[in-house]
Amino acid sequence: MPKIIFLPHKIILPNGAKLQAKEGETILNVALRNHIKLEHACEQSCACSTCHCIIRKGFLSLSGWSEKEDDILDKAWGLESESRLSCQAIIGNMDIEVEIPLYNINSITEY
Repeated sequence: MPKIIFLPHKIILPNGAKLQAKEGETILNVALRNHIKLEHACEQSCACSTCHCIIRKGFLSLSGWSEKEDDILDKAWGLESESRLSCQAIIGNMDIEVEIPLYNINSITEY
């Protein structure tokens, strides 16, 4: 089983987390199953960028991305070449390391 390492996020996950994942599930589903409050305003329909994450290790292990995901990612704050929408990124058979950006397009709380 692949593992997901969530790097520390000062609000959502101060200590980070190392979680078991199942091949074929999304990063967002792993986070939600483990009570990580990763925002997802469009309920996983690939219509917003609130679940944006950055893959620090294992990027090539994830599923490919669609043109729609690419278009939505253009709206994300802090976009990087290894950015993905966690609701669309399907986990392969390798471990990955994920960074949750401090801000997203829906941020209304000042951290």
